[in-house]
Amino acid sequence: MSTENEGAAVPSEAKPPAGPQPDSAPASASGAQAPDSPYAPPPPGFAPTVGSGPGAGHPPQPGFGHPGDEPTTEQTAQIPPYPGAAHGAGAGGGWGQQPPYGGDPWGVGSPAPKRRNGGLIAAVLVAALVAGGVGGGIGFWAAGQNDSASTTVSAPGDPGALNRKPTSVSGIAQKALPSVVTIEAQGATGEGGTGTGFIYDKQGHILTNNHVVASAAGGGKLTATFSNGKKYDAEVVGNAQGYDVAVIKLKNASGAPLNPLPLGKSSNVQVGDATIAIGAPFGLSGTVTTGIISAKDRPVASSDGGGTSASYMSALQTDASINPGNSGGPLMDAAGNVIGINSAIQSAGNGGGLGGESQQSGSIGLGFAIPIDQAKRVAQDLIRTGKPVYPQIGVQVGMRDTGDGATIARTGNNGSKAVTPNGPADKAGLRPGDTITKLDDTVIDSGPTLISEIWQHKPGDQVTLTYKRDGKEHTTQVTLGQRTGDK
Repeated sequence: MSTENEGAAVPSEAKPPAGPQPDSAPASASGAQAPDSPYAPPPPGFAPTVGSGPGAGHPPQPGFGHPGDEPTTEQTAQIPPYPGAAHGAGAGGGWGQQPPYGGDPWGVGSPAPKRRNGGLIAAVLVAALVAGGVGGGIGFWAAGQNDSASTTVSAPGDPGALNRKPTSVSGIAQKALPSVVTIEAQGATGEGGTGTGFIYDKQGHILTNNHVVASAAGGGKLTATFSNGKKYDAEVVGNAQGYDVAVIKLKNASGAPLNPLPLGKSSNVQVGDATIAIGAPFGLSGTVTTGIISAKDRPVASSDGGGTSASYMSALQTDASINPGNSGGPLMDAAGNVIGINSAIQSAGNGGGLGGESQQSGSIGLGFAIPIDQAKRVAQDLIRTGKPVYPQIGVQVGMRDTGDGATIARTGNNGSKAVTPNGPADKAGLRPGDTITKLDDTVIDSGPTLISEIWQHKPGDQVTLTYKRDGKEHTTQVTLGQRTGDK
């Protein structure tokens, strides 16, 4: 799965080396360290042609993709072989989902591909021609018939008869759409893509995914377009690569409808609850889809193929249709409250897709959203200081092994200690070679799962770790430390 969630705090001690890593490569876990993973390139513009087949296509279940920088030589581990989720255009690999923002389907982190407006226009024109042809044929047929022979029945046309209560999908959509924006990001070298964001507070902060705006964070161009068509220049207030969360703000908000969407509590969500997703799939702004919560606490890791660290989340899974361009948009409940940020999708494979693109795929009913409880905490840190804060336990764990827990590496990266001296884990008695199998009541089956679970907490929180040593099971209390900023 895709984009961007770390269970164990991302270790500041070491980063995964650039290039492919051995399966046993450890990731430093400040909670457990999240390894930087390559990001998949954002998907090409939506340009299907008549007669073309289905075309192109960000979580730790499957991997996600995020736009980002090339991996540094300090990176320690590769994204584990979970089902891939992608944030954007990147193809989903293990632990890699594709981000839903345009150009970079649910690929977390990797720079979104250049938009190909021509492709979108071509698709629209094709649809118009087909409709026009059918309409002409029907008109000709009708002209040759006797009107008195018609058996059609006209609807009464009473809008009041339609069920458009404020709590209906239509009612919620009409209220929410003016607070959802389509984001266009362009880097200094021209790379970029589109995604979605929503008004977070009355000060005008807009919440979105890091992989949506990463390409413009270093001096690029960023714009936000509202449902009324008005476009505003914007700037990045702060971004968290590991969480795949970013906050932007309009440079001149004069006249902008800054009405924040109400935030719900993702901790109260239950499997089966109704969901509504709003975004701009393939650049189609203001698209509304519905579904349910298919699962909770789904460990997801994602990257966008850009070579920077992966993102980790303990995600909300939904079957609401999410496609490239939905990244950063709100996942809402049946009361119209935001319960998550749409961030990644599980890809069905590298083949097929809109416009015939080989590295992208559309929704197959496996979408993942960052829980709003976590996203809200991260956003508050970003607004306050401009930097993210990660909880960590101070160990480096293997990121490729799955099923038996998260094993602390025997040796650390680049000569570092696998267990940080005097760190939270060291103080709790953990040693190299120990295998962590539970965090509180949550079963830990891999390094990415440990990271995504740790990142659900705050620095200073106390958690209970269950681990195995020499075949015997032990438990210990660990007070989480912290690391500030991405590395």
